[in-house]
Amino acid sequence: MLVSRFPYPLEKGDKLRAFHQLKELSKKFDVTLFALSNAEVPSEHLEKVNEYCSEIIVHKQDLLQKIWNILRSAMNGNPFQVGYFYSSKGQKKIKSLLKESAYDHIYCQLIRMSEYVKNEHSIPKTLDYMDALSAGIQRRVAKQKIHKRWLFRSEAKRLKRYESLMFDFFENRTIISQQDQQLIMHPNSQEIVCIPNGIDASFFEKISLNKSHDFVFVGNMSYPPNVEAIAYVAEKILPKFPNKTLLISGSSPSKRVKKIASENSQIDLTGWVDDIRHSYARGRIFLAPMMIGTGMQNKLLEAMAIGVPCITTPLANNPIGTKVNSEILVASTPEEFQKAINTLLND
Repeated sequence: MLVSRFPYPLEKGDKLRAFHQLKELSKKFDVTLFALSNAEVPSEHLEKVNEYCSEIIVHKQDLLQKIWNILRSAMNGNPFQVGYFYSSKGQKKIKSLLKESAYDHIYCQLIRMSEYVKNEHSIPKTLDYMDALSAGIQRRVAKQKIHKRWLFRSEAKRLKRYESLMFDFFENRTIISQQDQQLIMHPNSQEIVCIPNGIDASFFEKISLNKSHDFVFVGNMSYPPNVEAIAYVAEKILPKFPNKTLLISGSSPSKRVKKIASENSQIDLTGWVDDIRHSYARGRIFLAPMMIGTGMQNKLLEAMAIGVPCITTPLANNPIGTKVNSEILVASTPEEFQKAINTLLND
């Protein structure tokens, strides 16, 4: 199994998906995990994953090679993120592993890792696209400063081409939702198998805590779609509810998120919390105005499992397929969010 980030802690969507896939695969197979990392992986993180693997190889990437590969990508037309996550030394390690051991299958998470094994034809391979990354980058173009928009447009175009190209290098392909499947521009994209995320129902269950905040949002707070969601709440929703408060919990708050929170007395920013269930349970309403991004919003699954009413956008709800107005409320404008919030507050 090849992943671009070590799958622990579970603060990012790709890590969460990989961790639970490892957990399930280990029930029937001996799994070797090859993970890229920018730094040494703490022993306590290794221990969390080790029980599901027969072998773990963590390859620490070289910064200078990352820079060189990005420059090469500018010339060869590959996505910049493919260059960023590529390592010639890592490639040699993988080839050595394949020669030394009789593996039955290669499982590759995200197209950014496909460069390592695309030309291996002696072993069946599966590519987990996870999301339609090209669409996610394209949706972020308008949110960028003018001088950065060309870069995002270029990356979206490169990703779109590469997503289609990699289809034919793998015997099997998976993706997180039908919405994302339809955004892979390959004539046979309907062959990509949709495997949605789930949650640990034994962990995310209804708990009773004092509702200290009216609204709550949980997620990786350096992830651009989450940052944009917080900005949307602060600018377009909270002013309509001056006596209501918002709790934000999640790892790595960006400078923008910290600034928004510091300038608004209605917002309580916690950063990382040891038990994220408590943050969910302390909010009366889970607000997720996701305007950009792709894939499946695990935060919505978790909030609903804990019993917190949710309001989100069609973009975020479509991959989940939750029944609108009975299982979830959906809004696209500030006025629609205001109406949905009032509906729940008065229920």
